[in-house]
Amino acid sequence: MKPATKARLIALVGGWIVKALCFTLRFRIQDPGGFLKMPHTVKMTGIFWHNTLFIIPWFYSRYMSRRDCPRHSKALTSASKDGEILAAFLARFDIGAIRGSSSRRGAVAMLEMVRTSEAGYDIAITPDGPRGPKYQLNPGVITLAQKAQIPVLGFGIFYSSYWELKSWDAFRIPKPFATVDIHILPLETIPETDTPEAFEAQRARLEKMMREANHVDL
Repeated sequence: MKPATKARLIALVGGWIVKALCFTLRFRIQDPGGFLKMPHTVKMTGIFWHNTLFIIPWFYSRYMSRRDCPRHSKALTSASKDGEILAAFLARFDIGAIRGSSSRRGAVAMLEMVRTSEAGYDIAITPDGPRGPKYQLNPGVITLAQKAQIPVLGFGIFYSSYWELKSWDAFRIPKPFATVDIHILPLETIPETDTPEAFEAQRARLEKMMREANHVDL
């Protein structure tokens, strides 16, 4: 079986499983910044920790397109074989993929993300992916926000009950009929910086904000 065919088959089965499980979940959404009521012309880069990825595609297709018109979105996935499977999985939820990471095709992926945002798409990134360290924000998020002048939209995500895998990120899968609390943070604009120290201060600030939103204490 060809790798692309195998990826599509795995994504098809995985998509069915995720959709079936998500239909049993109860979602409670906090949106103090009112993002879900904003017009679709408001740009954003959505960020969420890698171990909360399970429900994001379903959540986006179900809730994020409820603004004044459906949104188009693309997510950054790695250029590896696992990234190919994830890209095929995201396609099951009408989410496109931008292939690349800090270690492979990083500059090309950055340029594509900038152009994708300029074309009116939302961008989605797991800032501690694809290999960690867990809960450590990759500086590429700051670079993208500054170069493309795209505000960052952070998410805090909690499951009332879940399974936790023995993976580098302690990946979490909500159990059937669990409650999922999603806290959508206000849009965060990242100002331009002219020194490495100022850039690192912005990266650390956003990382701290995300850790606090997800009750992460390291």
